[in-house]
Amino acid sequence: MYHIVEKRNIWFTISAVLVLPSLFFMLWWGVTKGQLLPLSIDYTGGTVWEVSFDQAVQPADVRQVFIDAGYSDTTVFTVNNGSTANNSTVQIKFKPVDINQKEALRQSLEAQFGPLVENNYRSLGPTIGREVSQAAVIAVAAASLLILLYIAWAFRSVPHPFRYGVAAVVALVHDVLATLSFLYIMNLIAGWELDSLTLTALLTVIGYSVNDTVVIFDRLRENIHRYRGESFSVVANRSIIETGTRSIGTQITVMLILVAILVLGGATLQQFVATMLVGFVSGMYSSIFNATQILAAWDERSLFHRGGARKASNHGATAPA
Repeated sequence: MYHIVEKRNIWFTISAVLVLPSLFFMLWWGVTKGQLLPLSIDYTGGTVWEVSFDQAVQPADVRQVFIDAGYSDTTVFTVNNGSTANNSTVQIKFKPVDINQKEALRQSLEAQFGPLVENNYRSLGPTIGREVSQAAVIAVAAASLLILLYIAWAFRSVPHPFRYGVAAVVALVHDVLATLSFLYIMNLIAGWELDSLTLTALLTVIGYSVNDTVVIFDRLRENIHRYRGESFSVVANRSIIETGTRSIGTQITVMLILVAILVLGGATLQQFVATMLVGFVSGMYSSIFNATQILAAWDERSLFHRGGARKASNHGATAPA
């Protein structure tokens, strides 16, 4: 049998390497820029411009016009203009500009794609962005608390069910921080910023991470009653091995689809799909190599496994939390 739980010091070290960049960049951004995350104009304020052309246009081509003009944080989406969805109407989000800069951008667009019709032009204030950011943080915190309480209730038939909820939330936080580490690095490399679509990807990662963790916990609950004579660590290791193939197989299936979209979906979906892809990989890792190991470490009262640690208690008579 593979000794996964017994090698948890290796898995915890890898996790530390994955999450430390996000913690470092949060501190750095907080000190140097007054905000914790590289937020896009969805949250910091900017301009929303919706225009229609006589021909179909690609969002990536429209965005390139703005990049060439010095607006690298621009995002462009194709929208339905209310009549026919012929990809001729786009919504453009970019930083605030004055009337002369707007006219220069209009001329650049018309030179590339022909005459345009302005459907909408408005400014998005930073106050709205702050309200959305605060609402997202509160929603994630409330969801984490509810997840903790629900899992504790669902696993009430095993000793110390509260531990299962805590372990699931810790794995969830690990996945968010690991994904943010990726976004910070991509911000340095390619100027990526956290927009509303990226926030959606992070929330999706949270839900998927908990789902995979619960699958392993459910098998652990069954095995605790089935193998009463074995220590908790042995039962935990057995449960991971029994469900590992299923978890990895499910994740690989999803990741293959995401890779296909990442390659073929175009530049506008690149950041969204890449964020989900990294988050799902982290979720697979934390479900197998972190969540159950936290339970075992709690049972043995040792965060990192070491040879001198006391012998793991019987799972039916573990020490109180």
